[in-house]
Amino acid sequence: MRMDPQCVRCGMGDETINHMLFECPPARQAWALSPIPTPSEHFPTDALYSNMAHLFWNLPDNDDMLIFPWLLWFIWKARNSKVFSNDDHNPQDVLESAIMEARAWAAAQTVTERVNINSFTQASPAPLGEWCQIDRAWKVTECRAGLGCMLVHNKRRMNFQTDCAQLVKMVSKPTELPAFAILLEEVAKCRGMFQAFSLTYIPDSSSAPRCVLHKLSSTDSASRPDLGT
Repeated sequence: MRMDPQCVRCGMGDETINHMLFECPPARQAWALSPIPTPSEHFPTDALYSNMAHLFWNLPDNDDMLIFPWLLWFIWKARNSKVFSNDDHNPQDVLESAIMEARAWAAAQTVTERVNINSFTQASPAPLGEWCQIDRAWKVTECRAGLGCMLVHNKRRMNFQTDCAQLVKMVSKPTELPAFAILLEEVAKCRGMFQAFSLTYIPDSSSAPRCVLHKLSSTDSASRPDLGT
């Protein structure tokens, strides 16, 4: 069975994947209307892998750029509508559909902000998604301290884990420790940088990687005070 290779949307060239997603005039217009940067001679081009590399690696680090998978999807759906139903979708409508879907997906991923203060004596189940383990040490007799962290995935939805029950309590009930008001203000500013934030207590023995963090944070582990419950 012979198939017509010509693009059904524009009739100006063969319907390759790259043409359909990036070079077809309606698709090109949708990209131009979007917040995705379209630098001349760099995007879109006639090379599929070059275009995909631009989307994955060259975009600014802000939430507006997260639209691109959805824009690809709705450009594809607009093509299917033309092929199977002979319906033409305006590039502006394609873009607005992609934006709405991207926002709905982002909202579905957002976890309600929480601080776990009820697990001082036992480990909580491993949280889903991204996590960051932190450890600290200091000498009571000297004015020096150390802090280490292990970050798994660099995302804005983060669960911080620590074996310091007092730290979890201090962050969850800042009014009870007015002496740390200045430090807690800085914590509050940092929390505001995350879309979702939680701080969870886990016993020291439940995380072997933090043993390495502790060595990094203090050269004299014997002087570390016991902050357990």
